[in-house]
Amino acid sequence: MRLIRNLLVAGAVTTLGAPNLWAKKKAEPGVVLSEAGQKLEEKYASYLETLRKEIIGALPKLDAGDQSAYLKAREAEVVATKELDAAKARMGEVGKAQGLVGHAKGKWIGGADKGIAAAKEKLKKAKTADEREAAKKDLAHWEQNREEGVAALKERQALLDKALKERPKVEKAAKEAEKAVADAKAATVKAIKDLGLQDLLSSDKLDAKLAGFVVLTEASPKGLAGFAQQGEAQQELVELMFADGDLLVQMAVADGAAGGKYGRAMEIYRDIRKASDKAGEGTLQRLALAVALEHAEPVAQRNAVDAKDAPSHVDPVERYLHFEKAFLNDELDPAFKDLTVWDYRMVVDGEEPNDVLAWGREMLRNYRPDQVTKPDYRWRYVEIVRSDIRYGSEDNKYDRDDLQFFQNILKNGGICGRRAFFGRFTLRAFGIPTTARPQKGHAALVHWTPEGWVPCLGAGWGSGWTKTRYNKDLDFLANTQARATGEPFMKVKRAQWIGDVMGEPRVFGFLSGDPKFWYGVSLYVQQSIIEAAKSKTLDAVGQDIAEANVTKEVIEITDVELTDADRQPTVDSDGVITIPAAATSNPTKSTGKIIFMDSTLGGKQLHYSRNGGSQPFEYTFDAPAAGKYEITARIVTPSWQQSLLVTVNDSKEQAEIELPHTVGLWGETAPVVIELKKGKNVLRFSRQSAGNEKGFSVKDFTLTPVGN
Repeated sequence: MRLIRNLLVAGAVTTLGAPNLWAKKKAEPGVVLSEAGQKLEEKYASYLETLRKEIIGALPKLDAGDQSAYLKAREAEVVATKELDAAKARMGEVGKAQGLVGHAKGKWIGGADKGIAAAKEKLKKAKTADEREAAKKDLAHWEQNREEGVAALKERQALLDKALKERPKVEKAAKEAEKAVADAKAATVKAIKDLGLQDLLSSDKLDAKLAGFVVLTEASPKGLAGFAQQGEAQQELVELMFADGDLLVQMAVADGAAGGKYGRAMEIYRDIRKASDKAGEGTLQRLALAVALEHAEPVAQRNAVDAKDAPSHVDPVERYLHFEKAFLNDELDPAFKDLTVWDYRMVVDGEEPNDVLAWGREMLRNYRPDQVTKPDYRWRYVEIVRSDIRYGSEDNKYDRDDLQFFQNILKNGGICGRRAFFGRFTLRAFGIPTTARPQKGHAALVHWTPEGWVPCLGAGWGSGWTKTRYNKDLDFLANTQARATGEPFMKVKRAQWIGDVMGEPRVFGFLSGDPKFWYGVSLYVQQSIIEAAKSKTLDAVGQDIAEANVTKEVIEITDVELTDADRQPTVDSDGVITIPAAATSNPTKSTGKIIFMDSTLGGKQLHYSRNGGSQPFEYTFDAPAAGKYEITARIVTPSWQQSLLVTVNDSKEQAEIELPHTVGLWGETAPVVIELKKGKNVLRFSRQSAGNEKGFSVKDFTLTPVGN
């Protein structure tokens, strides 16, 4: 990279004899260049053109016939694919016609028959002239409705008969279209092989120059000059960036700086390296670069309404230091250490303040520690949505101004958007990459797992889009599958970078546009890499609760071993009785409503689930003396307006224990006085279900003799 540094330092300027590619970039809004800035712009433009010429000069000369063969094969595949889509649409006519016939028979005519029967019954029971007249009008309405339904059924049945008659021909055409597409794809793949690009795309010799070209094109000479004109420190950062080929490649592979703001990204990266002596290599270097790239454009911070003095944007250095500390303290998912820069970008891009990220981890470890260690990565961390974020928006009006957005979602629930937001938040909190995957009329998410990315809380792949450069979700999926192969994925990026040098429009997926030569090559190479790796495509999870409250799936409960110590009440020298929550005499094992789990406080805890009907639980223990005792519970609650009813022995009276809203942190209930007898006692806890209850977790109950 000596040439790069020399060009930048010396300020060499050459005549731009070739197409000025960087000028195609939209003018930088708000960038006003000084005289010095204009000279820098000329310098960077000159360097961009020099890079372009050098790269083109180093590329092998491709046979015009081979290129033509590829383009023709690609065109034939596009035509065949369109014909296949049309054939599939014709295939769907049968199902559509069957549905319309079923609707006419069932809802239309069937509904009219029910209306007629009801109207006749009303007419029979009518006692006044007005009642008889109303019943007659109702009867006439339903009889007319039935006639219309019968007419519609006749028309729809005719269309269905026609579709059924033509189905064999349509099915044959669909099979022929499928074969035509397969043959066309095979021809395209062969045409690419005949181009002889394997050595070029497998070599890293041009990587630094290609990445430098991409970075400077995305930044634009004017945009970069606008940054560099601020002073010597900024100019030096630009020089350092272009002098570091490995860094340029890292940036370009990770899809570059947000908004093309590479100067700002370098500032952030420098500041992170100054703030931490651990950010120079391995996991933390990749994390530092991810933060720098993602926060090159400021990320707005979503604060609690009452936090008037809180920063308006996420501080990127503090965001890095937050995750560094969490990583070194083993607070993040074990897989975090091996993620790529591109992956980390979808961890560090959240709108939540850092203290809320820390709260999210602590909350889940307190409240549902079993979800933190859940073996099924599809639901790890995000299962809190289906277990505890109640579907519905009627309680959103009770959001508290002193709580942050995600804390309010836990408190009051929400519909699809709030639930998907919360799921992404908990994933980010534990270091799992995730991004929004909206679909028509619904918000959902996708997230990383060791087996591949998975859609959650919405329909499967092919149903939506992402807010990334990979617009269609299937194009995003293909990108993730290719990236997971590691080094082979570099062939995809090299072809795309060469496409940038050649001035091709960027097309990052077959569903996102019609790629020109090099971008087309990149997508076919990507497809072959995915096929060679036998990549899995994971089915969506949580579809049944996308807009519902209770899942129909059987949720596997992690079985924990309850030791004698877990189930043994103790009495201290002052007569204070401590009953572990897991020491129940009924039930004695997890039921689904009541779940025993390992506690981050040590030992076990009891979780009382939000969903399902009320279930009582009991404790049998010995009291050292008769008398009055104050009972308290060490408890975690995610929401408000909760209580427990406690009955002592055979008493018909119940004492109510108010459960404080602890916002997912450990807290203690206010003392309630109960009366025990000496020796054996039974405490029976129950709840009055209001149809809107939330769950809670409890570590233990303490019974203190009154007067102590």
